[in-house]
Amino acid sequence: MIRLAKLTDYGLVLMTIIARDHAASVHTARDLAAQSRLPLPTVSKVLKQLLQSELLVSHRGIKGGYSLAKESAEISVAEIVTAIEGPIALTECSTDVTGLCDLERSCPIKRNQQVISQVVRGALEKVTLFDLIQPMQLSAIQGDQGKLVTTIGYSSGRVQ
Repeated sequence: MIRLAKLTDYGLVLMTIIARDHAASVHTARDLAAQSRLPLPTVSKVLKQLLQSELLVSHRGIKGGYSLAKESAEISVAEIVTAIEGPIALTECSTDVTGLCDLERSCPIKRNQQVISQVVRGALEKVTLFDLIQPMQLSAIQGDQGKLVTTIGYSSGRVQ
């Protein structure tokens, strides 16, 4: 099973809370912990990782906190996942780092694993934080060769 770590899930939740609340441009870790119902130390840890990846900006002072570093439509789900988990890859040999797997030199499917990882990464790059805060639905359209192609759409009509 391919599964995101809990901290990555929490990062997505926190980023959507920040993106949804346009009125409050700055969010404190304490407020985000209350809104997300996550423990404050966990929220602080995730915010630190998102800040280090330059997805968030911190503001000091009495009215300080965190805000998005760029517009929600300019932040991809892939960027958020990468900020928490590191490079998106389904297997160790799918990364740019060599020597992580003992079978790497003789693996008959290494290249195919890399292609699959690129497809997954590409799909996550197409979905933005703005998309995440919209009601989404999975649908299918007919592709060039008559096969059904799965797409993601939401109420505004934008289709991925």
